[in-house]
Amino acid sequence: MLNRRGSINRPPTPDAEEDQEQELTLKEIINIKLIESGEKERLKELLRERLIECGWKDEMNALCRAFTRKKGRNNVTVDDLVHVITPKGRASVPDSVKAELLQRIRSFLVSAAL
Repeated sequence: MLNRRGSINRPPTPDAEEDQEQELTLKEIINIKLIESGEKERLKELLRERLIECGWKDEMNALCRAFTRKKGRNNVTVDDLVHVITPKGRASVPDSVKAELLQRIRSFLVSAAL
């Protein structure tokens, strides 16, 4: 009997992992479409406006100032501030702002047929 596993006439079977690495995820495809259309920048600007309107930005500034006063101005780095403030900042974004952004993203996905 002839064993054809090592046959030079047949290309090797590609690994499933290699195929997955080359294919874009849905998240990556959506991000590319958002960037190409300019919608990502519009969403970021909307988010900035809403966070200013609701006082979130002022609240984060106050937290940063308080942390800096507590630790001493010369003892705080930007990395320190990011590490301390980021969880609080993310948790305090109003649900209405999140809902508005989510709705805008959904509308974009429908209009882009994704």
